[in-house]
Amino acid sequence: MRGPVIGVLALQGDVREHLTALAGVGVHARPVRRPAELDAVDGLVVPGGESTTMSKLVDIFGLREPVDKRIAAGMPVYGSCAGMIMLAAEVLDGRPDQRGFAGIGMTVRRNAFGRQVDSFEAPVRVAGVDGPAFHAVFIRAPWVERVDPGVEVLGRVTGGPAVDRVVAVRQGNLLATSFHPELTGDLRLHRYFADLVAAAR
Repeated sequence: MRGPVIGVLALQGDVREHLTALAGVGVHARPVRRPAELDAVDGLVVPGGESTTMSKLVDIFGLREPVDKRIAAGMPVYGSCAGMIMLAAEVLDGRPDQRGFAGIGMTVRRNAFGRQVDSFEAPVRVAGVDGPAFHAVFIRAPWVERVDPGVEVLGRVTGGPAVDRVVAVRQGNLLATSFHPELTGDLRLHRYFADLVAAAR
């Protein structure tokens, strides 16, 4: 039996970095821009980038309904930064016409940590992932303000002015982080997601 195939939503953002990280954990990874390409994957990464642009491109490329259907059917999805915003049921400080996939019962605040110049790095421990804290890179990142019952908080900022802010969550087969593991060379979250995809097949 073949290993899982994981797609990266390749409309905008850190597509290449996620493809490289997934290949680094031994997964078949491919870009997804069309519904037919989505049909050929077992899981999907929604990368960091610009969430308002991404939400428009999802409609332009005819991917909204196919992704919604796959999420409802149990396809694992991992969203980092803008991907977290795309997976949130409610977005604060977003554009009025901004629409994501609304898969995770959470409220996120867009650009919560500030503008690009306020980007920062901090240690974050993620429950269920062995080893030291992640060296987490936050770039115009959201944070999670509220979660529904059934949403598991996996990680919080451990120091600085944003201490205790929720930055990693999971609900069933859906995973989201405020930070960008694809930029640091630490492949543990991609391995965690690959295991999630393999278990869901």
